[in-house]
Amino acid sequence: MNNDKENKGYIHIYTGNGKGKTTAAFGLALRAACSGKSVYIGQFVKDMKYNETKIVEYIDNISIEQLGDGCFIFNEPTKESIKLAQEGLKKCADYIINGKYDLIILDELCIAIHFKLIDSKQVIDILKKRNPLCEIVITGRYAQKNLIDCADLVTEMKEIKHYFHKGILSRNGIDK
Repeated sequence: MNNDKENKGYIHIYTGNGKGKTTAAFGLALRAACSGKSVYIGQFVKDMKYNETKIVEYIDNISIEQLGDGCFIFNEPTKESIKLAQEGLKKCADYIINGKYDLIILDELCIAIHFKLIDSKQVIDILKKRNPLCEIVITGRYAQKNLIDCADLVTEMKEIKHYFHKGILSRNGIDK
């Protein structure tokens, strides 16, 4: 049965302090791409080429751009960080509104908002103008309440236990 509710795009948020937000978003990207949908992934804050960014070498209908100058979690964001995030949001807004892609993932957007690179009200204004067929996924810790209220689906990844606390850092192909 193919009805209007199936064709409508929804807004997802994957947040929380647990591992798996980006991983879940990339899983959805893979699922969408394998069904013939076009996928855009804008990674805010990040500039390191994690292994998942190699997916574009294997799947033609996924595009990835990194819209940041690196993880600054332990430092204050620079003017350049703010500029890059704002420019990235403008680019993503165009894609969201014009419907160029079926699925748009705004990876670590919640972090960019939390660190005041972007204002959540800007994001909500863009989401209100989105192409109604476009599916949107927003990831990152610290999702703000007004963004959560705007979403159709919110999943919180909760850390129960993590090997990082035993000194095990990011492992190639598993965590990065």
